[in-house]
Amino acid sequence: MLKTIAKICKIILLVCSVNVAFAQVTLTNPILIGFYPDPSIVKVGADYYSVHSTFSYFPGLPIMHSRDLKNWKQIGNVIDRPSQMDFMGERMSRGLFAPAITYYKGIYYVTCTDIDHDGNFVVTATNPAGPYSDPVKLPQVRGIDPSIYFDDATDKAYVVYNSDAPDNKPLYPGHRTVQMYEFDYKNLKVIGEKKQLINGGVDITKKPVWIEGPHILKRNDWYILYCAEGGTSVNHSQVALRSKDIWGPYVPYEGNPVLTQRELPADRPNPITSAGHAQFIEGPDGNWYSIFLAVRPYVGDYYNTGREMFIAPLNWVNDWPMIEHGEKAIEYKYQTNIKEVKQKGALPTNGNFSYTMKFKKGLDLSMMHLRTVDYTSFKTSKKGLTLNLKPETISEQGNPSFVAKRQQHMNSTAEIELVFSPKAENEKAGLVIFQDESHYYFLAKSIKDGQTQVELYKSVHRKKDVELINTLPVNDGKLVLRITNNADKCHFEISEDGKDFKVLAKDQDGKHLSTKVSGGFIGNVFAVYATSNGEKSDNKATFKYLKYSGEDAVLK
Repeated sequence: MLKTIAKICKIILLVCSVNVAFAQVTLTNPILIGFYPDPSIVKVGADYYSVHSTFSYFPGLPIMHSRDLKNWKQIGNVIDRPSQMDFMGERMSRGLFAPAITYYKGIYYVTCTDIDHDGNFVVTATNPAGPYSDPVKLPQVRGIDPSIYFDDATDKAYVVYNSDAPDNKPLYPGHRTVQMYEFDYKNLKVIGEKKQLINGGVDITKKPVWIEGPHILKRNDWYILYCAEGGTSVNHSQVALRSKDIWGPYVPYEGNPVLTQRELPADRPNPITSAGHAQFIEGPDGNWYSIFLAVRPYVGDYYNTGREMFIAPLNWVNDWPMIEHGEKAIEYKYQTNIKEVKQKGALPTNGNFSYTMKFKKGLDLSMMHLRTVDYTSFKTSKKGLTLNLKPETISEQGNPSFVAKRQQHMNSTAEIELVFSPKAENEKAGLVIFQDESHYYFLAKSIKDGQTQVELYKSVHRKKDVELINTLPVNDGKLVLRITNNADKCHFEISEDGKDFKVLAKDQDGKHLSTKVSGGFIGNVFAVYATSNGEKSDNKATFKYLKYSGEDAVLK
């Protein structure tokens, strides 16, 4: 009898160990790979929703969904109608800055800043996927990075944001404040007078810069106010303050910053840098985590993939939050006890992967246009994605025929099959790797002196001009175009049978596509593009597929 009981116990222990092993999820950083900056997150029941900056891309502010913080799926875009807003005439690094998402009594609220036009605004929806309402402007909220805090105990709401220095008289460059209004969440307007919560940062005597991205949460009767500090580059950090009263005064944590990587050796292998702009969230396992932006440079501060969404465990120490204090590097992998919940039909969002878009059922929610969408300029069918040749070009600040997906790996390849018969030398269509209006490479099919050819153009730094790098003659039949980006090198190939590829150019300057050189806030995209370069045309170009693959050694 005892032997039988012992055997049963062993079986139970084995089953339990298998279940525990099955339940463990490895979170692989970045959890949203590629250009997904300024993350904000909300937990509603078992579901997590994040929203991200898109600047002058359209649609704006992707809504991502997860149940395990590992597997994410885009379910919508907050700004998905030109009637809500567009970004015509704006540079690519303008537009929408730093959204924040919250939820209260059945309604999702997203606040954001349209930096050059509408200022701060709020939109609402009863479904996190949308549709979201037309923007309601918040003219009294002067600054950037607004977020709403709902206090369940009082049924009151507050909007907290980055604003100007007191009396608009900064004591030093980067001197900012954090201010707050009470917010009438039923009528979507502020109430009463604003109050300054932070002046300068944690310690104004040290001249801290760019206190921004503020959020409030409540823990054990403490109102925790946490913000980014130090700017969004290599000096980025996260700091925390707290008060027993929502209006303050807020006392800084003696252990600040609660997150940074700026003190670590610059020459460490596979660095993760610029960590900050964080938000704290309770995980499915009951433990706390922080999501935040950071970057993966290939050398120095050079990176092409933009600011990505990372995650790290968060510990509470005497009701103070602590992530990675700065002595410890953010890890690429964290083991958890979270049970994995995969997203059906989702494109991969972390690790190494490849996939092919064939456009038969329309454009994926992740695909983007420049500044607005012109539904008359493209169509999808079994043949692929067909673009009209529009006069607008990507060197200008309009809406060319351009459909993009994010570059998500340091080492990545995009490939298209193009069906296009150019009629004039101004007509060009093909594949572009694009950082902004003056930082891109365009691999195009065109015609010169009656001969069909492929041309490679490089934009001129901060100008509307382009430089012709090379050409190759081709037949007017099948044509496959391929661009590979290996950190600071770009390679361009073509094939007329889809098997044997010819090199048009190799080892082109990849730093030309970096955020550091361009001076903006965005990451690279691969895009299909067709233009008639300022002239009218009735020609069209069809792209049978867009194939993407990426493999970074550190993500294996």
